[in-house]
Amino acid sequence: MDPERERIVVAGLRRGDPDAFDEAYAACRPRVFGFLARLSGRKDLAEDLLQETFLRLAARGDRLAADTRLLPWLFTVARNLYVSDYRSRLLDADRMDQLALAGTEAATATPFEEAAGSELGRRLERAIASMPPMYREVVLLVAVERLEPSEAAVVLFLSPEAVRQRLSRARGLLQDALAEPDTNPRRARKVLGVAKGVDR
Repeated sequence: MDPERERIVVAGLRRGDPDAFDEAYAACRPRVFGFLARLSGRKDLAEDLLQETFLRLAARGDRLAADTRLLPWLFTVARNLYVSDYRSRLLDADRMDQLALAGTEAATATPFEEAAGSELGRRLERAIASMPPMYREVVLLVAVERLEPSEAAVVLFLSPEAVRQRLSRARGLLQDALAEPDTNPRRARKVLGVAKGVDR
């Protein structure tokens, strides 16, 4: 969605215009779902959190600031919902055995891994899924969703410098995960876009 159209949609959301909500949903849904599916490693959870994210937009759209950037706002809500869900699962002792922690998530294919057309794509998806959540989310926001580090910092409630540090660490984790002889880690980083802006 181009910036001018985004301003029009945000103005519509502030007025409670259902057409503006429909347009925001159509434009942003695929990217928010992709972020949640990769972050959680579970399609069913991603769908639930996606629905809740857009329910929050419907309920709070009239309170958006006029200059709100929709995707960063939606990513912030989606990430907070994921973190809340993740914490509640950790606190639920009866369900600990069912909890898919970051290391376990990598063992099962994500929806994106299944759809990846190349071996490199599949290995990148596995490498991202195997990262601890704090690194996975920053890679997804900056390298996959192409948010500026300053926008990702707002989503993650971090300073831009902390985002750059996490990206740098994530780059190292990716390099380690992709260090097998048949993969060029530098090419993999370039494909992900992680190298862009990490050392700024």
